[in-house]
Amino acid sequence: MKSRVHAFVSGRVQGVFFRSFTRSEATSLGIHGWVRNLRDGRVEVLAEGEKSALDELLGRLREGPPGARVEKVDVMWEEYEGNLNGFRIVWL
Repeated sequence: MKSRVHAFVSGRVQGVFFRSFTRSEATSLGIHGWVRNLRDGRVEVLAEGEKSALDELLGRLREGPPGARVEKVDVMWEEYEGNLNGFRIVWL
């Protein structure tokens, strides 16, 4: 079953390669979407794919890369749209 997830990751998640980590993990799971830093210090992720792969990605985001300290991951499940291709890092 395909789904879409919109997540906001809080903690020490900027300046620790969190976006690159997210792109790598998402790509390895066959997930499409994007990741970006927010001005308030959080990282935002929008991703689509198989529900089980998205669950796995969320677990990996809760751990983060070495150097990160994830305090919270706010998750909003949304309806699958199928309009995302690849997984990229975007900037505000």
